[in-house]
Amino acid sequence: MDVFDHGERNHVIVLQDGYSREEDGDETAMRANCTCTLVRCRDGTNIIVDTMTAWDGERLRSLLSNQGLGVDDIHVVVCSHGHSDHIGCNYLFQKARMHLVGACASHRDLYMGYFASGKPDEELKLDSHAEVVVRRSPGHTLSCVSVIVDNSQLGGRVGITGDLFERREDIDDESIWKDAGSENEKLQRQERCKMARQCDFIVPGHGPMFAVTATMRSQLKQNTDISS
Repeated sequence: MDVFDHGERNHVIVLQDGYSREEDGDETAMRANCTCTLVRCRDGTNIIVDTMTAWDGERLRSLLSNQGLGVDDIHVVVCSHGHSDHIGCNYLFQKARMHLVGACASHRDLYMGYFASGKPDEELKLDSHAEVVVRRSPGHTLSCVSVIVDNSQLGGRVGITGDLFERREDIDDESIWKDAGSENEKLQRQERCKMARQCDFIVPGHGPMFAVTATMRSQLKQNTDISS
């Protein structure tokens, strides 16, 4: 039984910081794994965002156990996009009511019509208070989504963005997110600027969570304006 004291806040818990780096001695290869995040909503809904590689099953079970949870306690699985280091342990969560991989939502062999409108501002509510939602955030891939958490224990809005942001350093050095691959750099710049404007904290795809500052917002806006 989940005895977690949610209080009046939604809790964002980074289970493991992601990373991405060039493989030693081989500039053509890299090592990468995603940031994996747990959202414990105040209505009791448990959400896992980005499930690492298929080799991380026991590690993820252990990380959840540290939070007093088992894999059957997860109600919703959200993968920001379909790359293998973000979806690898989806198989663990067979009791979840929904799996989202990018903008594609399913349960077993049932595929649901969410995000079918094509509207860029369409969102899907994940909790009964409508404080935790999934939104499209295209760029890295065109089907990418982010989880937005309001009323968080951190005292502000949190954006769990996948590879929209690779890590905090890519605000100053755009080559970091470009080199990670982008299906539409213009869209990604716009979404990065929008996300930073709307959120107080960002959980990036391959690094620790960071607080968004006014300087960061200004830099992202400048990068967007220059590229327009």
